[in-house]
Amino acid sequence: MGMFAALLVGTARALIVVLELCMLVRAVLSWFPLRENNPILLFVMAVTEPIVAPIRALFDKMGWFRNLPIDLSFLVAYLLLSLVGTMLGVLI
Repeated sequence: MGMFAALLVGTARALIVVLELCMLVRAVLSWFPLRENNPILLFVMAVTEPIVAPIRALFDKMGWFRNLPIDLSFLVAYLLLSLVGTMLGVLI
């Protein structure tokens, strides 16, 4: 693998790790009663929602998991990010 490709894959993996950390922070913050205008919550939501929203929309469109008390789309998004990060790790 060329040096540029390795740099690109390494950067993508680093971005995935940051996204995973933001998702974990979002999950932990959901346990606490925070105001909607909390800057940390707003940042984490802005970073993670583009990852979670398409999966949530797919689940809503298909009618899957509507009556569950937890957001499985969030878990699926996290697992997909982890899978992509692992697959990129194999490339290096």
